[in-house]
Amino acid sequence: MPEITYREALNQALAEEMERDDSVFLLGEEVAEYDGAYKVSKGLLDQFGPQRVVDTPISELGFAGLGVGAAMTGLRPIVEFMTFNFSILALDQVINSAAKMYYMSGGQISLPMVFRGPTGAALQLSAQHSQACETWYVHAPGIKLVTPGTPADAKGLLKASIRDDDPVAFMEGELLYNLKGEVPDPEDGDFVIPLGKAEVKREGADVSIITHGKMVNLAMQVAGKLEKEDVDVEVLDLRTLRPLDVEAILATVRKTNRAVYLEEGWPYVGIGSQIVTTIQEEAFDYLDAPVLRVTQADVPMPYAKNLEKLAKPDADRVVAACNRVLYRD
Repeated sequence: MPEITYREALNQALAEEMERDDSVFLLGEEVAEYDGAYKVSKGLLDQFGPQRVVDTPISELGFAGLGVGAAMTGLRPIVEFMTFNFSILALDQVINSAAKMYYMSGGQISLPMVFRGPTGAALQLSAQHSQACETWYVHAPGIKLVTPGTPADAKGLLKASIRDDDPVAFMEGELLYNLKGEVPDPEDGDFVIPLGKAEVKREGADVSIITHGKMVNLAMQVAGKLEKEDVDVEVLDLRTLRPLDVEAILATVRKTNRAVYLEEGWPYVGIGSQIVTTIQEEAFDYLDAPVLRVTQADVPMPYAKNLEKLAKPDADRVVAACNRVLYRD
């Protein structure tokens, strides 16, 4: 399989789905003439024209609403937020319109659309541009949430999201765009990954690290580090947070009997709270230690480089959590 970047994988997915279905179109700030703020939409304007790759004003609430209206008429819009931090301005359209319309219309109106863009912290972008937004979206019934951590998952899950008849929030780690990985060649056939299916990225027997998105790569680093200490770590990548693959979570806990949940967001009412509750309710008798969480510090992200580093989850903190559940500390 060829090795391409996360950015290129997303670009392939967009191009293939727009070629496959002429009801799919992309809109957002700088997606056309500038090829996208992160160059994810590079070349799409030339390939599909300004009717299907649409630059919008700097008005997230406005163009999110335009996407909602287009989806209600049968089109399949992809709304790009330059960053999900800016999507906060559009939450009324996303949560009150997109997520609820199918229910409120008694199943008469579907909204097949994708809200996509980068999430989480990059490097010294300060508090207003460094938020992991997953918790805000996953809380609302009616919208699916996808968080790919590898180029292959980015492509396969984006294609599935575009084809889905429900609204999907598709969150891309801001520091992942240059990450390289193997992705099936388009000439080998249609590569689509079903939503709601987690994947074991590394088999292990001693402790499970359950995670998603950008943190998958950190979990793999920790697994390699602990392997040198004869600790066999299993890494479970959830890939989607709604729908959640509960059976995969329970399977890894039953296998290793110990779990650490790793996420980029804040700890208070974070994604990990739901994961820990699920494990406690469904697999309590399999646990040999309490489930621990590793998260960002419970503060707005600092701008100062040294403080930013301290606030983010890192390998040492994940290693320490694994050692605690193994009673090795």
